[in-house]
Amino acid sequence: MEKDVGKIKKNAETDIVIRVDDFGGKTGITIREFTTSERYTGFTKSGTRIPLESFDEFKAMINSINTHELKSESTSSTHSEPKPISGDSEHSKYSNNKSKQMHFSEDDNTI
Repeated sequence: MEKDVGKIKKNAETDIVIRVDDFGGKTGITIREFTTSERYTGFTKSGTRIPLESFDEFKAMINSINTHELKSESTSSTHSEPKPISGDSEHSKYSNNKSKQMHFSEDDNTI
């Protein structure tokens, strides 16, 4: 099973593609760069895969990002260290969230 969720333009030759796929018999979300150039057209090695069993945790981390904070941090020259958040999971113990979190309904599987 492969289903492209969407893509984001990174630069003139590269898109970031998000897709649901089945790799090695395990369903997950793949976030990978796709390049189109004279030398090569296709997916690169740059990217990551989120296994299905970690998707809810990944989605919660993404949803905790405040877009207003991103805009102010992109103009700031200082970077803060990640702050611990509640949760037992090794992968969910850090967050830079300083204000209100965005929330999606349980039925909404988009990020």
